[in-house]
Amino acid sequence: MNPATEYPLIGIVGPTGSGKSALAACLARRLGGEIVNCDAMQVYRGLDVGTAKVSPEIRAEIPHHLLDVVEVSQRFSAGQFQDLARQALEGIRARRNWPILAGGTGFYLRTVLYGIFEAPGRDEALRDRLNRIRERRGPEVLHRILGRRDPEAARRIAPRDFQRICRALEVAHATGRPFTEHFGTSERPLTGFMPRMYCLNVPRPELHDRIARRVADMLAGGLVDEVRGLLARGVAPDAKGLEAIGYRQVMEHLAGRLTWLEMARRIEVDTRRYAKRQMTWFRKERGLVAVAGTGDDPAVHARVFEDIAAAFGAHPLWETVRARMNQ
Repeated sequence: MNPATEYPLIGIVGPTGSGKSALAACLARRLGGEIVNCDAMQVYRGLDVGTAKVSPEIRAEIPHHLLDVVEVSQRFSAGQFQDLARQALEGIRARRNWPILAGGTGFYLRTVLYGIFEAPGRDEALRDRLNRIRERRGPEVLHRILGRRDPEAARRIAPRDFQRICRALEVAHATGRPFTEHFGTSERPLTGFMPRMYCLNVPRPELHDRIARRVADMLAGGLVDEVRGLLARGVAPDAKGLEAIGYRQVMEHLAGRLTWLEMARRIEVDTRRYAKRQMTWFRKERGLVAVAGTGDDPAVHARVFEDIAAAFGAHPLWETVRARMNQ
């Protein structure tokens, strides 16, 4: 550790429903931190209930970054996320606060820490062909094609996530190599920070129970009305943000293709599958500290705080924590 040139950076990752936001907020209060969102869907304005964004009260109490930065209909790339997240980290360092990355999008975390390779540009002709296949036969067919070209990418991308499937096939077509082989080839790793990344590991039965409760809370909290409101404001049904889990099932319900119970069950099942893909990703991520338990457990709060103290207690920034503790 070189305190003169490297600055502490805390990360909280894990599957959906594991309590990342609660742990991040607790650490921000104790450390004097600012939270940088690392969830691909929370960057969209108007996607609040279905993405489980923190409440306005918490956002007023603790500075948050990269929430609500683009409209639902806009494209937002990993490269854009990398640039904005790194700008946010630099700003937090300039203010002498503790930066805390928190979210469940593993690819976005990787782009912040290690950079993203210079990918080829969009191939509109190929995209047109893929889009015609999707319209005729559904995105799952493209997902199976991706499984033959790049099995690792297929395991990490949801079968109905057309944009990411399309991009993975596009890169493989242009470079002659699977999309995932380009990971780690970046020339722009993050410098000037000392990352300490924690991954919440929740027993599967408990995580499934938490996901079921979250889905019920979202539906009771107005998820369907949120989608109705977006459509009433002119958001196109095929907008990128509405492809997220929860939103696309509500769209099916509003179109009359799913009953309320079918919609709720589909959201729950798809969320479980997404959580499994998240953990598959994080198990392969380098340098993560596994934390058994949920992020809203005070015992987990204490263990992670103690580990941060052991890792950074000798850094000059820890003096700001001591000052807070003595207030």
